[in-house]
Amino acid sequence: MDMVIPFAEVLLAATVHATLQLGLGAFLLLYHASLGKHIRQKTRNVVDSYTAGVGTMVFIMLGAMAFILAGYFGKPLYAEELLIVVATLVAIAIAVWAIYYRRGRSTELWLPRAVARFIHQRAKNTSSNTEAFSLGLLTSLAEMPFTLVLVVVAANSLLALPPIQQVLAVALYTVVAILPLVVTRLLIRRGSTVVDVQRWRAKNRTFLKVMTGVGFVVLAIFVFAFEVLK
Repeated sequence: MDMVIPFAEVLLAATVHATLQLGLGAFLLLYHASLGKHIRQKTRNVVDSYTAGVGTMVFIMLGAMAFILAGYFGKPLYAEELLIVVATLVAIAIAVWAIYYRRGRSTELWLPRAVARFIHQRAKNTSSNTEAFSLGLLTSLAEMPFTLVLVVVAANSLLALPPIQQVLAVALYTVVAILPLVVTRLLIRRGSTVVDVQRWRAKNRTFLKVMTGVGFVVLAIFVFAFEVLK
């Protein structure tokens, strides 16, 4: 039971991370732009490199946060400190409902327009695996206002696990976080188009927004119940 709760928190935080849409939005932009310039195999290599970049940055962020918490606190956070984390999760849930998507029916996100234009331009101009990998790193960093608290929750949970299981938990978080990219890649390979996926995102944007916000709240309740009140 001692190990179930930390792994459950890592899995839940990773699931909420996976519902965020910036990484997938940039992935679709890259896919669309790459299909217009490259043969199909080259396109697959480019989008796979992008996914690897996203996964690498998620892995690095979680590992670095666990290292910082272990170095500064030496153990999992106290209940008083976790209350701040819980409050931040709830605040971000409200922010997701209020500002994550811009007004209208499109899937345009909260990013400052200059940043959004930069990512869009990078996706259009990306023609090599290295550029695609760096774009994956960049989009993961750009999403940090919403993902940082998730990484803190997961990293804090890692400190309650033995070293080998810490590595497994980091790998679990990374795989779950990039799962939407992998699933989309498989859907497109099996015959769906980028337009189909984008149309589905636009049609279900309210559902996605609500579920992401609910995910933050559920994670806040979970941390409060099993970490603050224990």
